[in-house]
Amino acid sequence: MHEYDDRVLACFLKKQGQLFPENVAETREEAEAFLEDCMAVVVHSVKEVREYFEEEGVDLEGADEEEILNADEVFDIGDGRYLIVEG
Repeated sequence: MHEYDDRVLACFLKKQGQLFPENVAETREEAEAFLEDCMAVVVHSVKEVREYFEEEGVDLEGADEEEILNADEVFDIGDGRYLIVEG
C-alpha cells in the first residue's frame, strides 16, 4: 500500500486534468484511493522519473529533461518530488 501525503494529493486533485478528460477524484480520500488503485509512484528527482520510465520500457533516447517532465503522466508536486500516474 502506498502512502500519499497532503502535498501529493493536493497536486493530483489540482492537476488531474492534464492526464484525464474529466476529474477522477473530487476529495483527498478519492484521490488517495485512485492513486493506490493505479499504483502511482512518488519519486524524488528528475533522474528517478527517467529511471522509472526506462524500467517501464519507455524509449527515452534523445529526450531531454523538459520533455520527460512534460509527459502527461508526470505531476510536479512542487517540492522537488514528482508523482507518476499511469493513465
